[in-house]
Amino acid sequence: MPSLKDLKNRIDSVKSTKKITKAMQMVAAAKLRRAEEAAESARPYAERMTEVLSSIAASAKSNDDAPALLSGTGSDKRQLLVVCTSERGLCGGFNSSIVKLAKEHITKLRTENKDVTILCVGKKGREQLKRDFSELFIEPIMFEGVKRIGYGEAEQVADVVLKSFENDEYDVVTLFYSEFESVVSQNPTALQLIPASIPELDGDAGPGTQHEYEPDENTLLASLLPKNVTTQIFRALLENAASEQGARMSAMDNATRNASDMVDKLSIQYNRSRQAAITSELIEIISGAEAL
Repeated sequence: MPSLKDLKNRIDSVKSTKKITKAMQMVAAAKLRRAEEAAESARPYAERMTEVLSSIAASAKSNDDAPALLSGTGSDKRQLLVVCTSERGLCGGFNSSIVKLAKEHITKLRTENKDVTILCVGKKGREQLKRDFSELFIEPIMFEGVKRIGYGEAEQVADVVLKSFENDEYDVVTLFYSEFESVVSQNPTALQLIPASIPELDGDAGPGTQHEYEPDENTLLASLLPKNVTTQIFRALLENAASEQGARMSAMDNATRNASDMVDKLSIQYNRSRQAAITSELIEIISGAEAL
């Protein structure tokens, strides 16, 4: 049974931990507000980019000379997985959920005899994936010193992806990240970047409608498709930033509550032990007095 001093030290230790988790929760809440605004601001631009590409690609995709970023290389043998996670931990299951989705995808591809390569953006994803897939890694991209993710960081990732594709190193590129919904809900997402995953239009313009483009569709796509890769990566990084802070806020709130419960339990145990010690001393004093 622990002594009173041990219990007292443990209570003080848990109280100190509680102060830390409470402070981290407040910091995450402040950062979440900015990150959420940035993620929500990027969504309309990324969605509009997809709509524009859908309109142009509808007539160009069937052409023999369509850009490779749209039509692909004609094979899906060589796969590059871009796994975006955070640089820091203490954010609940945020990183683990993204890594889990990536692992499932890797396992599926390897059973199909595909060549898989992993590009990790963020330290935590690399730490988890290297246990099973260290031989599949290429040089990671880290943003440890970056306080706020910007378009420049997305361009850095996109440059690696686009240059690798232009050098005919990969056939398919898939992006993994977590889409932010709320503080308690973040959805791990896999998005195919190359060939571009562009949904078909609903046909609002009506059947048989023809559009003419100047310059031609292929010229427009050659310019827009690389920008689309960067835009989708930028959106993913912003979604990740908001998801990370939301997950950290939730995790630190749970940790603070657990610390409070532990302090209450330890305080009850301390008071009972102290009461038992006092009672034992009183019995000894009374027994000694009666012996006289």
